[in-house]
Amino acid sequence: MKLLAQQRELQAKIPDIDKCLEVVATLQARKGTGEALLADFEVSEGIYSRACIEDTDSVCLWLGANVMLEYSCEEATTLLKNNLENAKASLEVLVADLQFLRDQVTVTQVTIARVYNWDVHQRRVKQATPTAIAAADS
Repeated sequence: MKLLAQQRELQAKIPDIDKCLEVVATLQARKGTGEALLADFEVSEGIYSRACIEDTDSVCLWLGANVMLEYSCEEATTLLKNNLENAKASLEVLVADLQFLRDQVTVTQVTIARVYNWDVHQRRVKQATPTAIAAADS
């Protein structure tokens, strides 16, 4: 369950990082053109605000745990690309681990079924043995 939760978190995080990279790229592309960018952003869950973003040399990135840092656009792009690569690599490892666990669960279930079937067979042999001896005596 823990691995599945981590997988869901990573699958949600990767698109967010992609969106951040797109926004930083858009800001860099508009830099120096004098053209302002009109953007809606989420202030809190379900609460949005509109902002007019003019030429900027830096962006603020939310790092989590109530921490936000200001980076230059180049540093932000580097950091976000690095985070994206790490998240994708972690997701690949996590998917491989989950597949391994699924295989192990399947092997365990098959083994349990075989042990159960062997036990049923042994019980039938035990029950048949006294009956066969009694029939031979008569």
